[in-house]
Amino acid sequence: MSRLDDLDTFIAIIESGSLTAAARRLGRPVQSVSRSLATLENNIGVELVRRTTRQLSPTEAGAEFYRRVQPAIAEINEARLEAGSKLVEASGLLRVGAPTLFAPPYVVPAAAQFMARYPQVELDLRLSGRFVDLVEERLDVAIRIGELRDADLKAKRLGELRRVFFAAPDYLAAHGRPGHPRDLVRHQCIVRSEGAPHVRWPYMDKGVLKDVQVTGRFRSDNSASTMRAAATAGLGIGFAPLWQILEFVDDGELELILADFEPPPVPIHAVWQGGRLMPAKTRLFIDMLADHLKTARLQ
Repeated sequence: MSRLDDLDTFIAIIESGSLTAAARRLGRPVQSVSRSLATLENNIGVELVRRTTRQLSPTEAGAEFYRRVQPAIAEINEARLEAGSKLVEASGLLRVGAPTLFAPPYVVPAAAQFMARYPQVELDLRLSGRFVDLVEERLDVAIRIGELRDADLKAKRLGELRRVFFAAPDYLAAHGRPGHPRDLVRHQCIVRSEGAPHVRWPYMDKGVLKDVQVTGRFRSDNSASTMRAAATAGLGIGFAPLWQILEFVDDGELELILADFEPPPVPIHAVWQGGRLMPAKTRLFIDMLADHLKTARLQ
């Protein structure tokens, strides 16, 4: 067996978490996987994986070795397939980062479709409410909502999110319907606690982006479900991406207002590390997610 095969085996062990899982992923006997790991450790002269009766984990040297060698082996394997003019089939572990609230309704269905089409792929979805570091989190690709700030990353635009003003019909009947965003200063608005009391909502007026300071008696942290519940209970006017309240609008529990003054939509991107060959699994997942979002009601 070649040294490249031993490196492939080591990567599979680290990513799978056990010799048995790695053997299943590689389609080899457990004994063969164990021998490959032992051969690699003998050649390098250091223990890479710490084994106990119950678990397996990389040593400090093994974790650093994995971080350095995994991208290189991925490029070598991809290059071998491309050089031989073979069909590149998606396989292996794909680590995807995504926003906590956006992932369940939009990323997970696309992931399910992707995994059904490519059964050799394992997908690890990491959720966060912030922009994480792809290298530090060992992510192959991340989904980001908002303007991109990291020029070192490559990106593909997947779509955009419409942001809307809304309120319950009962609230509008009792307090009136604002005709301009300036009128919001006379209304109860549902605002986030971390921004109170100086919360400003953006809006467009004759092609110019402006903002208005809003306030309200009800405040909450950044929880979409809480903000929706407050709006449907008639506690005030809300402002959020359309997708977060869409079902309540469809059911008539909320109404869109100030549609002529909505701010520009927020872009959605897939981002990945630049400067190296993109594995087939990453490229195909990004393409499938882009197709999936084209049919989603985000606007």
